[in-house]
Order: sequence, then C-alpha cells, then structure tokens
Amino acid sequence: MMIGEQAKSLIVDLCRQFYTLGWVSGTGGGISIKEDGRIYMAPSGVQKERLHIEDIFVLDEQGRILEMPQVGKMLKLSACAPLFMKAYELRGAGAVIHSHSINAVLASLISEEEEFRISHMEMIKGIRGMGYHNTLIVPIIKNTAYEGDLTVSLEEAMLKYPSTFAVLVERHGVYVWGKDWKEAKTHAECYDYLFQVVIELRKLGAPSKSFTCCIANNHT
Repeated sequence: MMIGEQAKSLIVDLCRQFYTLGWVSGTGGGISIKEDGRIYMAPSGVQKERLHIEDIFVLDEQGRILEMPQVGKMLKLSACAPLFMKAYELRGAGAVIHSHSINAVLASLISEEEEFRISHMEMIKGIRGMGYHNTLIVPIIKNTAYEGDLTVSLEEAMLKYPSTFAVLVERHGVYVWGKDWKEAKTHAECYDYLFQVVIELRKLGAPSKSFTCCIANNHT
C-alpha cells in the first residue's frame, strides 16, 4: 500500500476507534495526518465510524486541496481544517486530533481561570517533555458559533502557551497534536485521562489537598 493510502486507511481506522470512545459521535470531531508534505483530512459532517478511504481529502502544506473524495459523494472539507493547519504551521505537528469528549467539555467548565492545570499524576509523563512533578497546563478558549471562527483564539493560545500540545474549547471539546499520529494519539489519551481524574475527584468531593494538587482553583 502506498504512503498516501496508508495515511487514509489510518484515519479511517482511528476515527472508528475514537467513535467507540465517544470522541467523534454525532459527526463531530476528526483527525488529520501529515505525511511527506501532504495533509490527509477526514471530511466534515459525516458519520466518522463509517468513513472509507475514498472519503479522505488530500491537501498541500498551504491547505490547498490536491485530491477530492470520490466523485458523487458531495463531501465537504472538515470545518476543522484551518485549526488543524495552525498546528502544522506553528507547532510542526505531524497529526492533529479534534475530540468532542465529554471529559474535555467538562474539564473546560470546571476551571475558573482560562486554564486547566494538573500535577503529580503518573499519566502526565505521557505528554512529551512533562514529568510527574510538573504542572500540566492546558489553555481554554471560548467557543464560537462556527468552527473556523476559533482559528484566531487557537493561534493566540498556541503562542501564549508554547509548551502545550492541546487547547480546550469551552463547551465544545479539545484539539490535540503531536509529532506524528502515534504521539498525537498518546497525547489525546493522556489528556483525556487527566481531564477525567479531575472530574471524578470533584464528584467524589475529594479533600482540598487533592484539589490543590490537581486543579488551578479549589472550588470546595
């Protein structure tokens, strides 16, 4: 199988996996992979668990469409495209995942500041450059009515937080990236785990010591 076909097949497989996790249900969310100067991207507004290889768009590094999906399917380029492109442009990403995970949405709502913070958790080590004692910070931006309108605030967050590999979108989800699809997937799984830890601690009414270790502000 040629490199381009492998990337397309991988997107199809990952979308199906992410669907089982609740990350791309209701046609939301998506993934993009960059290989050899070509960007492969799932279409917008489709059932992600039912994607086929011939449904994937191919773009150049400037975001221009080089290859459309199979004729007759009338598919649209992902509404996430300009946001994916920012990760490629500003962070040298090799893959970007957009998740509508419930954990990401709740994490964006329980932090009083425009940041999600957590420290002293083993899974932090799954994020490149981070260790157990580090404080992981994820910026939170406000949602907009249209996905493309998030581009400016996403770029601002990336520039303000140069060490982050994720940006939460309030009441919406999260964008996560990595140097390749394996790292992006690992990052997405670790971030989602850490979001859930804080949510579960809140539900359990954890003592203040746990909260000061794990979130930016104590809500007790």
